[in-house]
Amino acid sequence: MKYVGFLEKFVTNNDVLRRLRYTFNFNDQKVIAIFAAGDLTVTRDQISNWLKKEEDPTYVNCTDTTFAAFLNGFINERRGKKDGEPAKTEKRLNNNIILTKLKIAFNLKAEEIIEILALADFNLNKPELSAFSRKPDHKNYRECKDQVLRNFLQGIDKKFHVQRRAKAQVKTAVVEETKDKLETVLANKNYNSAKANASKIYVNPNKSKVERKPGERKVLKLKPKDIWGE
Repeated sequence: MKYVGFLEKFVTNNDVLRRLRYTFNFNDQKVIAIFAAGDLTVTRDQISNWLKKEEDPTYVNCTDTTFAAFLNGFINERRGKKDGEPAKTEKRLNNNIILTKLKIAFNLKAEEIIEILALADFNLNKPELSAFSRKPDHKNYRECKDQVLRNFLQGIDKKFHVQRRAKAQVKTAVVEETKDKLETVLANKNYNSAKANASKIYVNPNKSKVERKPGERKVLKLKPKDIWGE
């Protein structure tokens, strides 16, 4: 396994698949559907093995051809499948191709990609970004390093994370609903301060006038026979 600066390992197809699944909260059935949209049939067991950590003995590397099908399916799921020839399934992938396919899937302009990278505290200018889209034989072509792709995925996570956004929306909705209800109640109530002598002590009506203190009022007290009958 290769390492960047002996600290960070290279981004693998499995890493990107794992990150996208987490960000968009895809279950196995959804992942299978995305592969199918890219004209590839996969099983739940295959997905499980691709998503495992590399130290797991049942971990399986997601090949370039397989992951290219997923990315093509991801584009079709988000943008709709175009008529005519299906998208090319590359036999070899690199970070430049993965970044380009994600750009298409999310329908992103250069400025938006730069903004997403900034969400992960990574700065990139427009000429640097455009160099990633050049053909390899172009003089201005630049290789998209793992650091760029990794930070782009982190920015995507911050921007699109489904569960985080859903929780925030639910929380906001509950707060707003509670606030609206409270405002309605307050608007319909006339809260006057309680008068000092507004309440009187209720006493047993069976007390005689002699037993009752001045100011005490009678209250209705039903006997069992009054409720249930004789």
